[in-house]
Amino acid sequence: MKFIVNILTISCLYIAAVWGQSTHIVFPLAGATLHLNRNFTVQLVRPNSIQGSTEVGIAIGLVSCPVSQGACPPPSARLGSILYTGPFTPTIHPMAQFYENFTLTVPEFLATGRAQLAVVRLHLIGAGASPILEFNNITVNLAH
Repeated sequence: MKFIVNILTISCLYIAAVWGQSTHIVFPLAGATLHLNRNFTVQLVRPNSIQGSTEVGIAIGLVSCPVSQGACPPPSARLGSILYTGPFTPTIHPMAQFYENFTLTVPEFLATGRAQLAVVRLHLIGAGASPILEFNNITVNLAH
């Protein structure tokens, strides 16, 4: 019984450590309207944590998902048009937040209407360098 409690405790600590390193999309806000062939800013925030994390990189994609299709595809299945791939190097800003801004352009060939902005991040945590693949997404609207 004590063994099971120890395993559960260790599992919970690991999950908390991973969530403590999780990023989230701050801008644009969910439901925002982005315009075709225009620039917009994606702000990706990584919470401050005492556990070390080694950034490997990110990919940012945008996929049209008309209401007629039902739900948008999960980012683990389809990112759509890739707007950025490369390093994620957040720096500390006021209020002790680590974030990085990316200025991107909405492709002019995407369909207007509902779309999904998704970020995929790969990072390593812990002394044994455990890989963590993280997915974030928000629904936005595309317009001319």
